[in-house]
Amino acid sequence: MSERQKMISGLPYDPGDSELQADQTAARQWMARYNAAMAASPAERRDLLRQRMGEVGEGAIIRPPFHCDYGYNIRLGRGVFMNFNCVVLDVCEVEVGDQTQIGPGVQILTADHPRDPVQRAEGIEFGRPITIGRNVWIGGGAIILPGVTIGDDAIIGAGSVVTGDVPAGASAMGNPARLKSAST
Repeated sequence: MSERQKMISGLPYDPGDSELQADQTAARQWMARYNAAMAASPAERRDLLRQRMGEVGEGAIIRPPFHCDYGYNIRLGRGVFMNFNCVVLDVCEVEVGDQTQIGPGVQILTADHPRDPVQRAEGIEFGRPITIGRNVWIGGGAIILPGVTIGDDAIIGAGSVVTGDVPAGASAMGNPARLKSAST
């Protein structure tokens, strides 16, 4: 199994692998083109997105600047909107459902590291996929941590740090994000 296959599968992998380094170089070159295309039409930017992303639904928009590790692990549904300055560390799959709106400065982070300091010093990494459902609203500056699933129609408050799953239709906010009760 290649280091890339390990990475995508969520297994420990060596990020210094030559294939992964080449993939990151290609992603950096693509981001330079994409982020320079601020004056391009949404259709032209969507064409650029399709050159790098795993999937780009009709009407999906990412306002530059945008940053990612690889791009090919990102799947955007129809009508997804990501505002300025979003970061997606996509060592594993990131799936964003149809009509989801993501505020400026949001970070979606699949990349993770061993908790043991000896293993961490060896430079080995791993990732856990993130799934964001349909019609989700994520407020500006929120951080979505590795392995999180956010259900359809959920709301994530601005500045929240989402450390665990959020059920469909729920609202979560704070650091760490907590589910908001229906009575408040």
